[in-house]
Amino acid sequence: MPDVYAHITDADEATLEQVAAAMEMRAKDARQHEILDTYLRRIAWPRGARVVEVGCGTGAIARALAARPEVADVVGVEPSPGLVKRAHELAADLANISFVEADGRDVPLTDGSFDVAVVHTVLSHVPDPHRLVSEVHRLLRPGGWAAFFDGDYATMTVARAADDPLQACAAAFAEHFIHDPWVMRRLSRLSEDLGFVDPVVDSHGYLQVGDAPYLLSIITRGAAALRGDGVVDTELAESLVAEAERRVRNGTFFGFIAYISLVARRSD
Repeated sequence: MPDVYAHITDADEATLEQVAAAMEMRAKDARQHEILDTYLRRIAWPRGARVVEVGCGTGAIARALAARPEVADVVGVEPSPGLVKRAHELAADLANISFVEADGRDVPLTDGSFDVAVVHTVLSHVPDPHRLVSEVHRLLRPGGWAAFFDGDYATMTVARAADDPLQACAAAFAEHFIHDPWVMRRLSRLSEDLGFVDPVVDSHGYLQVGDAPYLLSIITRGAAALRGDGVVDTELAESLVAEAERRVRNGTFFGFIAYISLVARRSD
């Protein structure tokens, strides 16, 4: 089944609610905040920076960017009208943020009009990442900074042993919610080919043990995908989710994803 995010403009309201909830949940996660701050520190922020976030979803990262003291204004770009509506509502009290409904591979904004571009957990969902990275390059002024961040989803695991049945949920999530789990491993060469220089690549481990709301949401969505595909029945899908919840309660849950960031400049 195709990645839901890659076809987000076709998503029904129930799917949008699920997607929006997952985006906001992840954005509130303390470790995710730490990772965001870590890779954003790689940027030499100009005072009064104009920032574009490509693929902003509900605007959670755009709101964090708008709160930075170096930032004058943020434009979030998002193809889903439903998510743009939610982004507007959640940022209603922020004067320095706006949103544009557009595909990140074809953005109706002026060449060279931004100092910084952020692409946060987007590239793994894009059928043509070359076009999106090219658009980011076009939007930046010469010498402007781009920050790309996404999961290296080939590393995603919730297994505690070989043949752990919960891993099937993680695999189903990747099949239904990730277009390309390997894309961040190819990004260094792609960005250099498109005119970015001085790339800095970092790995950021994301581990949840004990309380694990985000990775539980991945298991829940993966179990639903297995049921929808007819791989398991409703009873077994519910049992897989119950097992994950049991592990959280008794302190035996384990889940891990390696994330990768790449920060680079547009050549002068």
